[in-house]
Amino acid sequence: MAHFAKLDENNVVVFVCHGRDEDNETSLTEQTGSTYKQTSYNTRGGVHYIANTNDPSPDQTKALRKNYAGIGYTYDLTRDAFIPPKPFDSWLLNEDTCLWEAPVPYPNTGDLYHWDESVLNWVLTENG
Repeated sequence: MAHFAKLDENNVVVFVCHGRDEDNETSLTEQTGSTYKQTSYNTRGGVHYIANTNDPSPDQTKALRKNYAGIGYTYDLTRDAFIPPKPFDSWLLNEDTCLWEAPVPYPNTGDLYHWDESVLNWVLTENG
């Protein structure tokens, strides 16, 4: 089943819907007068995954527009990608994945951390 993102005049996703496989962006746009872009439910960070797994699909031609669209995401025409909202001012866009990354890598200690923008670092979550 195909998925489509409806865009507002600023290319921000306002709605994501299921469509028929035979639908396409052009037909939806012509029928509704709104702009639609197809999105892949199993694509994130530019990689297509086998449904319901974290295993990359052997057919990466199915990877579509870097990330599955969500409400509030922006469609970037130049990158042909859906980019999520920026979570913090200090985070940087990874051009390969079109995902935001903290300026400091997440600690790999097995503990739970949250980002603290005031100190620009990961802070151990209490009771985490």
